[in-house]
Amino acid sequence: MATKQTKSQGAKAPQGGGRAGGTLTYPVTEGRPKGPTAALTFAKHYADKALPALMEKFGYSSVMQAPRFTKIVVNMGVGDAVTDIKNLDIALNELAIITGQKPSVRRSKKAISNFKLRAGLPIGVMVTLRRARMWEFYDRLVTVAVPRIRDFRGLSQRSFDGRGNYTVGFTEQIIFPEINIEKISKVRGMDVTIVTSAKNDEEGRELLRLMQFPFRQR
Repeated sequence: MATKQTKSQGAKAPQGGGRAGGTLTYPVTEGRPKGPTAALTFAKHYADKALPALMEKFGYSSVMQAPRFTKIVVNMGVGDAVTDIKNLDIALNELAIITGQKPSVRRSKKAISNFKLRAGLPIGVMVTLRRARMWEFYDRLVTVAVPRIRDFRGLSQRSFDGRGNYTVGFTEQIIFPEINIEKISKVRGMDVTIVTSAKNDEEGRELLRLMQFPFRQR
């Protein structure tokens, strides 16, 4: 389950590092759906609004042809775990708090002498979210976390891989209000990949647009 948040009328925004400053002008958790209810919010939006629009635009003959989300993968690099293994435990805990699911450890496949890296050393943590947890995380990502970025003007529409999957990198984990900025030992970045069943980038882009993804306007 996703980590339960405490109710508040507002939250102190992260300071420095290109993130929001001052006090947020919107409530982070008060009145927002949690758990299964939050998961159903965007799942219902897809079924009621995005799916019919996709069917009409691309002329699909069956709903099974329409692109949909299949999973969301969240990666966090922990290169400093090579010198201090405690950093791996910290990253595992933070990613679990953010996603509500236990992460797996990613290990190096090759040895790189210049970086004092041996094969098999832990260098990152990863979570793969599906079904209800995927929808709940997507809800928090687009409605709470991303708007906390300072001077936010939208995310790039070019970060597709040619097969309809979208990856975006964030430089700080503290855009998620579940992370207490006063208790973190280090600011860490993360990559979020939204994997879809789209056949190409055009379908994937239209799917995310209909799912209210905060793209930068061209």
